[in-house]
Amino acid sequence: MPRKSLLFGTAGTPISTKQRSSSEGIKRIRELGLGCMELEFVRGVRMGEGTAQVVCDTARAEDVALSVHAPYYINLNSKEPEKIDASVERIYQSARIGALCGAVSIVFHPAFYLKNSSEVVSARVAGLLGNLAARLDDEGINAVLRPETTGKPSQFGDLDELLRLSSELEGVMLCIDFSHLHARSVGAENSHEEFAATLGKVEDALGREGLDDMHIHVSGIEYGRKGEKNHLNLSESDFKYIELMEAFSDFSIKGLVICESPNLEGDAVLMRDVFLDVL
Repeated sequence: MPRKSLLFGTAGTPISTKQRSSSEGIKRIRELGLGCMELEFVRGVRMGEGTAQVVCDTARAEDVALSVHAPYYINLNSKEPEKIDASVERIYQSARIGALCGAVSIVFHPAFYLKNSSEVVSARVAGLLGNLAARLDDEGINAVLRPETTGKPSQFGDLDELLRLSSELEGVMLCIDFSHLHARSVGAENSHEEFAATLGKVEDALGREGLDDMHIHVSGIEYGRKGEKNHLNLSESDFKYIELMEAFSDFSIKGLVICESPNLEGDAVLMRDVFLDVL
Protein backbone atom coordinates (compact mmCIF):
# COMPACT_ATOMS: atom_id res chain seq x y z
CA MET A 1 0.00 0.00 0.00
CA PRO A 2 1.49 3.37 -0.99
CA ARG A 3 2.36 5.56 1.99
CA LYS A 4 1.66 9.23 2.49
CA SER A 5 5.27 10.08 3.26
CA LEU A 6 8.85 8.78 3.24
CA LEU A 7 9.70 6.98 6.49
CA PHE A 8 13.19 6.27 7.80
CA GLY A 9 14.21 3.39 10.05
CA THR A 10 16.63 0.60 10.83
CA ALA A 11 17.47 -2.89 9.64
CA GLY A 12 16.62 -4.66 12.87
CA THR A 13 16.36 -3.50 16.44
CA PRO A 14 18.20 -0.21 17.08
CA ILE A 15 21.54 -0.66 18.83
CA SER A 16 20.47 1.58 21.71
CA THR A 17 17.47 -0.61 22.58
CA LYS A 18 17.94 -1.73 26.18
CA GLN A 19 16.00 -4.98 25.97
CA ARG A 20 16.81 -6.87 22.78
CA SER A 21 13.46 -7.80 21.27
CA SER A 22 11.53 -6.72 18.20
CA SER A 23 8.78 -5.14 20.29
CA GLU A 24 11.24 -3.12 22.35
CA GLY A 25 13.03 -2.15 19.15
CA ILE A 26 9.77 -0.78 17.75
CA LYS A 27 9.29 1.34 20.87
CA ARG A 28 12.84 2.64 20.54
CA ILE A 29 12.20 3.54 16.89
CA ARG A 30 9.33 5.74 18.03
CA GLU A 31 11.46 7.32 20.78
CA LEU A 32 14.04 8.24 18.15
CA GLY A 33 11.41 9.90 16.00
CA LEU A 34 11.88 7.34 13.23
CA GLY A 35 9.01 5.70 11.38
CA CYS A 36 9.86 2.14 10.36
CA MET A 37 11.88 -0.97 11.17
CA GLU A 38 12.84 -4.05 9.18
CA LEU A 39 12.50 -7.37 10.98
CA GLU A 40 15.68 -9.32 10.28
CA PHE A 41 14.89 -13.00 9.62
CA VAL A 42 18.28 -13.29 7.92
CA ARG A 43 19.46 -16.34 9.91
CA GLY A 44 16.10 -18.08 9.68
CA VAL A 45 12.43 -17.47 10.47
CA ARG A 46 12.49 -18.16 14.19
CA MET A 47 9.56 -16.06 15.36
CA GLY A 48 6.41 -17.86 16.49
CA GLU A 49 2.84 -16.76 15.82
CA GLY A 50 2.31 -15.55 19.39
CA THR A 51 5.34 -13.29 19.28
CA ALA A 52 4.31 -12.06 15.84
CA GLN A 53 0.97 -10.91 17.24
CA VAL A 54 2.71 -9.00 20.05
CA VAL A 55 4.99 -7.36 17.48
CA CYS A 56 1.97 -6.41 15.36
CA ASP A 57 0.13 -4.89 18.32
CA THR A 58 3.21 -2.93 19.36
CA ALA A 59 3.83 -1.58 15.86
CA ARG A 60 0.22 -0.43 15.59
CA ALA A 61 0.30 1.22 19.00
CA GLU A 62 3.56 3.03 18.19
CA ASP A 63 2.60 3.80 14.57
CA VAL A 64 5.76 2.18 13.21
CA ALA A 65 5.73 0.55 9.77
CA LEU A 66 7.35 -2.88 9.53
CA SER A 67 8.99 -4.85 6.76
CA VAL A 68 10.89 -8.16 6.70
CA HIS A 69 14.27 -9.25 5.37
CA ALA A 70 14.08 -12.97 4.54
CA PRO A 71 17.00 -15.37 5.21
CA TYR A 72 20.24 -14.75 3.36
CA TYR A 73 20.51 -18.30 2.05
CA ILE A 74 18.19 -18.02 -0.94
CA ASN A 75 19.10 -18.94 -4.50
CA LEU A 76 16.20 -19.35 -6.91
CA ASN A 77 18.69 -20.39 -9.61
CA SER A 78 20.38 -23.23 -7.74
CA LYS A 79 21.45 -26.27 -9.73
CA GLU A 80 19.89 -28.44 -7.01
CA PRO A 81 16.06 -28.61 -7.02
CA GLU A 82 15.89 -29.20 -3.27
CA LYS A 83 17.76 -25.93 -2.66
CA ILE A 84 15.29 -24.06 -4.86
CA ASP A 85 12.40 -25.60 -2.91
CA ALA A 86 14.06 -24.62 0.37
CA SER A 87 14.60 -21.07 -0.91
CA VAL A 88 10.95 -20.70 -1.87
CA GLU A 89 9.91 -22.06 1.53
CA ARG A 90 12.13 -19.54 3.33
CA ILE A 91 10.51 -16.67 1.44
CA TYR A 92 7.04 -18.13 2.10
CA GLN A 93 7.63 -18.49 5.85
CA SER A 94 9.06 -14.96 5.97
CA ALA A 95 5.90 -13.70 4.31
CA ARG A 96 3.58 -15.76 6.52
CA ILE A 97 5.12 -14.66 9.82
CA GLY A 98 5.83 -11.16 8.50
CA ALA A 99 2.16 -10.69 7.61
CA LEU A 100 1.18 -11.72 11.14
CA CYS A 101 3.50 -8.96 12.36
CA GLY A 102 1.76 -6.47 10.10
CA ALA A 103 4.68 -6.28 7.65
CA VAL A 104 3.84 -6.21 3.95
CA SER A 105 7.19 -5.94 2.15
CA ILE A 106 9.29 -9.13 2.17
CA VAL A 107 12.85 -8.39 1.02
CA PHE A 108 15.32 -11.04 -0.20
CA HIS A 109 18.38 -11.53 -2.40
CA PRO A 110 16.92 -13.58 -5.25
CA ALA A 111 19.63 -15.60 -7.01
CA PHE A 112 23.12 -16.09 -8.40
CA TYR A 113 23.79 -16.34 -12.12
CA LEU A 114 25.99 -19.47 -11.86
CA LYS A 115 27.16 -18.94 -15.46
CA ASN A 116 23.58 -18.68 -16.76
CA SER A 117 22.48 -15.69 -18.81
CA SER A 118 20.36 -12.91 -17.37
CA GLU A 119 17.48 -14.03 -19.58
CA VAL A 120 17.59 -17.61 -18.30
CA VAL A 121 17.78 -16.59 -14.64
CA SER A 122 15.08 -13.95 -15.09
CA ALA A 123 12.71 -16.54 -16.53
CA ARG A 124 13.38 -19.00 -13.69
CA VAL A 125 12.99 -16.38 -10.98
CA ALA A 126 9.85 -14.98 -12.60
CA GLY A 127 8.21 -18.40 -12.71
CA LEU A 128 8.99 -19.15 -9.07
CA LEU A 129 7.96 -15.73 -7.75
CA GLY A 130 4.80 -15.69 -9.84
CA ASN A 131 3.73 -19.02 -8.37
CA LEU A 132 4.65 -17.95 -4.84
CA ALA A 133 2.79 -14.64 -5.13
CA ALA A 134 -0.30 -16.51 -6.33
CA ARG A 135 -0.03 -18.92 -3.40
CA LEU A 136 0.21 -16.06 -0.91
CA ASP A 137 -2.83 -14.42 -2.47
CA ASP A 138 -4.80 -17.70 -2.38
CA GLU A 139 -3.98 -18.12 1.32
CA GLY A 140 -4.94 -14.53 2.15
CA ILE A 141 -1.40 -13.59 3.15
CA ASN A 142 -0.99 -9.86 2.58
CA ALA A 143 2.59 -9.63 1.34
CA VAL A 144 4.56 -8.02 -1.47
CA LEU A 145 7.67 -9.92 -2.58
CA ARG A 146 10.64 -7.54 -2.84
CA PRO A 147 13.70 -8.95 -4.64
CA GLU A 148 16.58 -6.62 -3.79
CA THR A 149 19.14 -5.05 -6.10
CA THR A 150 22.36 -6.89 -5.34
CA GLY A 151 25.89 -5.66 -4.69
CA LYS A 152 27.99 -8.05 -6.78
CA PRO A 153 27.98 -8.69 -10.54
CA SER A 154 27.86 -12.44 -9.79
CA GLN A 155 24.42 -11.99 -8.21
CA PHE A 156 21.21 -11.76 -10.20
CA GLY A 157 19.42 -8.51 -9.41
CA ASP A 158 20.48 -5.41 -11.28
CA LEU A 159 18.01 -2.55 -11.56
CA ASP A 160 16.71 -3.39 -15.04
CA GLU A 161 16.19 -7.08 -14.23
CA LEU A 162 14.14 -6.30 -11.14
CA LEU A 163 12.13 -3.54 -12.79
CA ARG A 164 11.09 -6.04 -15.46
CA LEU A 165 10.00 -8.55 -12.82
CA SER A 166 8.09 -5.84 -10.95
CA SER A 167 6.26 -4.67 -14.07
CA GLU A 168 5.36 -8.20 -15.18
CA LEU A 169 4.37 -9.93 -11.92
CA GLU A 170 1.45 -9.17 -9.65
CA GLY A 171 2.53 -9.07 -6.01
CA VAL A 172 6.20 -8.38 -6.83
CA MET A 173 7.91 -4.99 -6.37
CA LEU A 174 11.64 -4.45 -6.16
CA CYS A 175 13.67 -3.22 -3.21
CA ILE A 176 16.33 -0.75 -4.36
CA ASP A 177 19.54 -0.85 -2.37
CA PHE A 178 21.28 2.27 -3.62
CA SER A 179 24.51 1.30 -1.88
CA HIS A 180 24.47 -2.05 -3.66
CA LEU A 181 24.05 -0.29 -7.00
CA HIS A 182 27.07 1.86 -6.13
CA ALA A 183 29.17 -1.18 -5.18
CA ARG A 184 27.99 -3.31 -8.11
CA SER A 185 29.09 -0.59 -10.52
CA VAL A 186 32.46 -0.32 -8.71
CA GLY A 187 32.09 3.32 -7.79
CA ALA A 188 29.51 4.71 -10.20
CA GLU A 189 25.81 5.27 -9.31
CA ASN A 190 26.88 7.90 -6.79
CA SER A 191 25.68 11.32 -7.91
CA HIS A 192 22.46 13.29 -7.97
CA GLU A 193 22.26 12.79 -11.73
CA GLU A 194 22.64 9.01 -11.44
CA PHE A 195 20.23 8.74 -8.50
CA ALA A 196 17.68 10.76 -10.47
CA ALA A 197 18.19 8.48 -13.49
CA THR A 198 17.43 5.46 -11.30
CA LEU A 199 14.23 7.03 -9.97
CA GLY A 200 13.31 8.02 -13.52
CA LYS A 201 13.62 4.38 -14.58
CA VAL A 202 11.31 3.38 -11.73
CA GLU A 203 8.72 5.90 -12.90
CA ASP A 204 9.04 4.80 -16.53
CA ALA A 205 8.60 1.12 -15.64
CA LEU A 206 6.09 1.31 -12.79
CA GLY A 207 4.48 4.72 -13.08
CA ARG A 208 3.83 7.14 -10.27
CA GLU A 209 2.62 4.19 -8.18
CA GLY A 210 6.16 2.84 -8.20
CA LEU A 211 7.54 6.05 -6.73
CA ASP A 212 4.75 6.16 -4.15
CA ASP A 213 5.47 2.62 -2.91
CA MET A 214 9.25 2.39 -2.68
CA HIS A 215 11.30 0.16 -0.42
CA ILE A 216 14.89 1.33 -0.14
CA HIS A 217 18.08 0.22 1.60
CA VAL A 218 20.98 2.61 2.22
CA SER A 219 24.30 2.36 4.06
CA GLY A 220 27.89 3.30 3.67
CA ILE A 221 29.64 0.58 1.71
CA GLU A 222 33.09 -0.77 0.93
CA TYR A 223 33.60 -2.34 -2.48
CA GLY A 224 36.26 -3.66 -4.80
CA ARG A 225 36.65 -5.01 -8.29
CA LYS A 226 34.07 -7.73 -7.58
CA GLY A 227 31.56 -5.37 -6.01
CA GLU A 228 30.32 -5.22 -2.44
CA LYS A 229 32.63 -6.12 0.43
CA ASN A 230 30.86 -4.89 3.57
CA HIS A 231 28.68 -2.14 5.00
CA LEU A 232 30.20 0.98 6.54
CA ASN A 233 28.89 3.99 8.41
CA LEU A 234 27.98 6.78 6.02
CA SER A 235 30.75 9.01 7.42
CA GLU A 236 33.35 6.33 6.59
CA SER A 237 32.16 5.76 3.04
CA ASP A 238 32.32 7.64 -0.25
CA PHE A 239 28.57 7.21 -0.71
CA LYS A 240 26.92 10.59 -1.46
CA TYR A 241 23.84 10.21 0.69
CA ILE A 242 23.08 13.95 0.74
CA GLU A 243 22.67 13.94 -3.04
CA LEU A 244 20.50 10.83 -2.70
CA MET A 245 18.21 12.61 -0.23
CA GLU A 246 17.99 15.53 -2.66
CA ALA A 247 16.91 13.15 -5.43
CA PHE A 248 14.30 11.61 -3.11
CA SER A 249 12.93 15.10 -2.51
CA ASP A 250 12.98 16.05 -6.19
CA PHE A 251 10.89 13.00 -7.11
CA SER A 252 8.61 13.28 -4.04
CA ILE A 253 8.99 9.56 -3.40
CA LYS A 254 7.13 7.74 -0.63
CA GLY A 255 7.70 4.48 1.21
CA LEU A 256 10.36 3.11 3.55
CA VAL A 257 14.10 3.86 3.74
CA ILE A 258 15.92 1.22 5.80
CA CYS A 259 19.41 2.01 7.08
CA GLU A 260 21.86 -0.90 7.09
CA SER A 261 24.95 0.93 8.36
CA PRO A 262 26.70 -0.56 11.42
CA ASN A 263 25.58 2.57 13.29
CA LEU A 264 21.96 1.76 12.53
CA GLU A 265 19.92 4.47 14.17
CA GLY A 266 22.67 7.08 13.98
CA ASP A 267 22.71 7.01 10.18
CA ALA A 268 18.93 6.55 9.96
CA VAL A 269 18.41 9.75 11.97
CA LEU A 270 21.11 11.49 9.92
CA MET A 271 19.37 10.65 6.63
CA ARG A 272 15.98 11.64 8.01
CA ASP A 273 17.31 15.01 9.13
CA VAL A 274 19.08 15.67 5.82
CA PHE A 275 15.94 14.70 3.90
CA LEU A 276 13.76 17.02 5.97
CA ASP A 277 16.31 19.79 5.48
CA VAL A 278 16.27 19.50 1.67
CA LEU A 279 12.50 19.21 1.29
